[in-house]
Amino acid sequence: MELINSVNIDTLYALASKLIVLVGVMAFLVSVVTQVLKQIPGLEKRVPTQITVIVTSMILCPAAMAAMAVYYSVPIDWFMVFASFIASFIVSLVSMDGWERVAELWNRMIKKS
Repeated sequence: MELINSVNIDTLYALASKLIVLVGVMAFLVSVVTQVLKQIPGLEKRVPTQITVIVTSMILCPAAMAAMAVYYSVPIDWFMVFASFIASFIVSLVSMDGWERVAELWNRMIKKS
């Protein structure tokens, strides 16, 4: 019985590790795309960064899910699309917090210089 629990916990840890890496990679991509979008003249003042991050995340996460499903030849079900939208909010929260911290550090460095 202990072997079965060990295998399940090992599988759970492996899945959790992959999920954390996936959220990190997606947060990085969302941050990069947000940075590029915020450099477009007119967008920097009109659209708040948080809204840009949320919209970018809600576009990139389902697109990444669809790309992975095609790559692994997995049919796309409704719950996968729903899960990708839930994941997009998690990715946007990670991106926003990281983005705000980077912007805060950048402002501190500029003011000190």
